Amino acid sequence: MELGFVGADLGTRFTGADTLLAWRYAIAAAVLWLVLFVRRTRIPRGAIGRQGLLGSLSQVLYLGGVVTGVGLGVPAGTAALVAALQPLVVATAAGPVLGEHTTLRQRIGLAGGLVGVGLVVAGDLGPGDAPWWAFVLPAGGMLALSAGTLLERRLRPSESPLVAMTLQTSTAAVLFGAVAVAAGDAAPPADPGFWGAIAWVVVLSSFGGYGSYLLVLRRSGATRVSTLLYLTPPTTMAWTFVMFGEVPVVLAAPGLALCALGVWLVLGTPRRRTAEPAPGANCRTPGASWGT
Repeated sequence: MELGFVGADLGTRFTGADTLLAWRYAIAAAVLWLVLFVRRTRIPRGAIGRQGLLGSLSQVLYLGGVVTGVGLGVPAGTAALVAALQPLVVATAAGPVLGEHTTLRQRIGLAGGLVGVGLVVAGDLGPGDAPWWAFVLPAGGMLALSAGTLLERRLRPSESPLVAMTLQTSTAAVLFGAVAVAAGDAAPPADPGFWGAIAWVVVLSSFGGYGSYLLVLRRSGATRVSTLLYLTPPTTMAWTFVMFGEVPVVLAAPGLALCALGVWLVLGTPRRRTAEPAPGANCRTPGASWGT
């Protein structure tokens, strides 16, 4: 998902975030629906409601909160650090909600990863010039993604990841499109660089980033997939250095090492047996593929 931040940097050089998000999701949804049509995939009963809710939490509210907060003046580093609380929130709630309990080693890894993120973004931390309430938006986005992650794992929906991605992306396309139209920002800029940025965020962020997140969530669990988000700031740092020449701060190197160590401590721990789903719950084989 880190490539989305680079794509956002590219895209917002040509237009506002609402226009970028509206076109990103509109095109991604069109491509996904075309794939479903070619594969003659049927939409399971109740899938639209389930995935509409999950898409609203994990994509619309998450991205909307973070992007709007940064647009109001919240420093990007501060927003990234707030977003990095998500693995801790998910790990704390995964025990009572999902039966996914963490070991001492994993808790150390989660804490170390958060410290590592703080070091990586240290050069961009601070209050900025945003009003106090703007900081609530990234926090709310982080909580929305946490809730969507836990709910996806709890529901274990029967639809394939391809159908889930299509319906979630369509939900985001409708909602972000409505915001862009209401703001008078629906028209795309004429600069071809904008469409290059759209191609970046559609292919690498929507399909690659969030698609991988959804697959790993179904296969490995909420805590493990959330821990991978600790790699977002370090990877973004590397990409922005290569593409834009932004030199990392001195603390970035030890921060990167701590992020990697934290992820290794969490993911290197054998998975515990999780609690059985509630009677009547709709279980899905964790290794579901993208197809039907």
